[in-house]
Amino acid sequence: MKKLIIFFCGTLALTACGNGIEKKANEKLTVARAAYERGDYEEAKTQIDSIKILYPKAFEARKAGQELMLDVELKAQQKILAYLDSALQSKQEAFDAIKDKYTLEKDAEYQQVGNYIWPTQAIEKNLHRSFLRFQVNEQGIMSMTSIYCGASNIHHVGVKVTTPDGSFAETPTSKDSYETTDMNEKIEKADYKLGEDGSVIEFLNLNKDKNIRVEFVGDRKYTTTMTSADRQAVAGVYELAQILSAMQQIKKEQEDANLKIGFINKKKERKALEEATEK
Repeated sequence: MKKLIIFFCGTLALTACGNGIEKKANEKLTVARAAYERGDYEEAKTQIDSIKILYPKAFEARKAGQELMLDVELKAQQKILAYLDSALQSKQEAFDAIKDKYTLEKDAEYQQVGNYIWPTQAIEKNLHRSFLRFQVNEQGIMSMTSIYCGASNIHHVGVKVTTPDGSFAETPTSKDSYETTDMNEKIEKADYKLGEDGSVIEFLNLNKDKNIRVEFVGDRKYTTTMTSADRQAVAGVYELAQILSAMQQIKKEQEDANLKIGFINKKKERKALEEATEK
């Protein structure tokens, strides 16, 4: 009889303890729901996660928390998507405002992605001239081409640019260089992508109002000075590249958000199906 009483009291204690845990967990759940309702999704996630950590045996509260978490994550992604839509619209407006300043070089038959250039740097306007040419493709990838024209080859694969105060930047060896001859004129070209150019493009953009010496580096060196039109070209193309690359990044983030929303909705559908089956 004594053992039965002890067992009964122990059962009551465990039940009371279990009820207490569930009550505390539900208090966290209430706070999470309130945060969700006011749009504070990070706070809602924090409260739901704390239930799992602090009250691992509060099974009913944890289950309800998991269901709420799906709603929280869905709303959070929808909020992100709305922000991205607004950001993309803003960048599109910025692009539309300046795009007519540029020339789009694109062969519809052979090219899926064209390149924007500054009009003064069109090839046909710069024959027989050694200079730096700048372009950005429609996906926001900017690059620079060093073009050398002369009576003999210098086999250049890089360039160094220097301002009057001695500050300079220099490209690494180009990964894409080529040479040709046209009517005894030696023509050499080397390409450098933004981010793989030794910061030369950014250096030129920052110093666009200064006289800049350009040194073609190869078996022999050739030096020239950037014209004001070429300095204007790097600044203009760099501005466009920032807008286009930002648009591409936003589109990628939009795609990620939509994938997450699709994944969450599928989980919600599976849970609804499981609950209907249980009933």
